Amino acid sequence: MEIDLFDYDLPKKLISQKLVLPRDKCKFLIYNRDTKKIQHRIFSDIVDYLDKNDVLVLNDTKVFPSRLMGEKETGSKVEIFLLNPVDNDFSTKVIEKWYILTNKKLNNHSQIVFKKNKQIILTGVIYNDVDNIKIRFNAKGKVLWKKIYELGNMPLPPYIKSQKDQNHYQTVYAKNLGSCAAPTAGFHFTNRLIKKLKTKGVKIEYITLNVGLGTFKPIKVDRVEDHRMDTEYLSIDKNTAKRLTQYKNQGKNIIAVGTTVVRTLESAYNGKKFRDNVKKTNIFIYPGYKFKSIDKFITNFHFSRSTPLMMVAAFLMDYQKDFDLSRNEILRIYKEAIKKKYKFYSFGESMMIV
Repeated sequence: MEIDLFDYDLPKKLISQKLVLPRDKCKFLIYNRDTKKIQHRIFSDIVDYLDKNDVLVLNDTKVFPSRLMGEKETGSKVEIFLLNPVDNDFSTKVIEKWYILTNKKLNNHSQIVFKKNKQIILTGVIYNDVDNIKIRFNAKGKVLWKKIYELGNMPLPPYIKSQKDQNHYQTVYAKNLGSCAAPTAGFHFTNRLIKKLKTKGVKIEYITLNVGLGTFKPIKVDRVEDHRMDTEYLSIDKNTAKRLTQYKNQGKNIIAVGTTVVRTLESAYNGKKFRDNVKKTNIFIYPGYKFKSIDKFITNFHFSRSTPLMMVAAFLMDYQKDFDLSRNEILRIYKEAIKKKYKFYSFGESMMIV
């Protein structure tokens, strides 16, 4: 399957630079797989489409300020992008060794200093191996977290030019620290909207998947099947897994809010129950995949040739059983969204496939 099959043209003016506020007043496209009809509403109208037979599953991961600007020994600036601690423990006991990305080549054992108001706040030493770049800080635990929050910026995508909306790069229900990118499909929920949904009888469940850059990594191969996803870490509470299994057995609709929730649920469900002992996933979902766990899907509008876009196409194909039809439908949906001037990408607007 060629990557080029997932190309589309997007006018630059439709790349959203800021979140629609209030969050639940963004445009909302609803696509019905049975009728192939498209409706246009606003996100708060989701209350009209869900009831007591529906279960919304949200990713409660919390983004941390993972972009640090440091200085090399030569005095030149270097950006350090924190991915995760080497032991992947995001607790207050976090160790000093982290996996990182950088915008410049760094020599093994080189020292990086991080300053605020010309005062050195933190230092780190680079350790490279074949597959990874690591840094070892001179602090750990609560002390290191304090310094990261003092020095760091939220990891807004590079196509967002303004840094003024950093506080918006987080869901209102974010709880479990550990992501270097946000689960953006959840941006459109407000506490008031969640309360309305609960009042109507909609079940709300939370899982955690620590979003890594692998979710958004550009595909550099020509064939879809040759791409490999990075490993991301997840957690499903034992009681949550039990309730989700009960809901599934009762025939309720499991609705994934975002591609990270899809990847978590599909990794945790074995066809009979949702398991709480699955701790990581590198699942790659593209057309031809057979979905096991979800019935509906809420997501934003994604990059051309991206893995999230392929997941959306896969969700259509799993229902319609025809690749060309599914590909044409997802491209038709996107053309319609462009025609209606929907905003795209992280701070963009929303769609639901029912």
